[in-house]
Amino acid sequence: MSPEQKIMSAKQVRTIRDKLFAEGRQLVFTNGCFDILHRGHVTYLTFARNQGDALCVGINSDGSVRRNKGDDRPINPEEDRAFVLASLACVDYVVIFDDDEPYNLIGKIIPQVLVKGKDWAHYVSGRDIVEGNGGHVVLADMVDGRSTTGTIQRILKVYGGNDQDHG
Repeated sequence: MSPEQKIMSAKQVRTIRDKLFAEGRQLVFTNGCFDILHRGHVTYLTFARNQGDALCVGINSDGSVRRNKGDDRPINPEEDRAFVLASLACVDYVVIFDDDEPYNLIGKIIPQVLVKGKDWAHYVSGRDIVEGNGGHVVLADMVDGRSTTGTIQRILKVYGGNDQDHG
């Protein structure tokens, strides 16, 4: 399946989820901005994929990222972020959502497994939906020293905020 074919609507993913469920297989869901893809993301996504039979990644739309992270984000537009994620072997499906959190999307898809980083242990959006439908939540370890904010800070330190294209 090409990366473009992996980018789907919530309705399309729900149909796939229902088919997997009928076959005794599990759809895993996770979400995030995934603005500048780094090792921490790939490690996390690989972990998430290993929790079931297929992985759906919900990514925040550009508007949602701005509301959550500020006017300087996202660095990469949602179409590019979705394509890059869909290009990864561990990612089966990608859905772009515009809400500030994935609660409504999770309610539409109803995955059997919901994965979030341990940094979100205090609040997992959609936990009640997943557990209420017989599924479970898995908290993933984070990779120390790997974050999009840290990457942006290193870039700014190296280039000093210079607007020149350093290719």
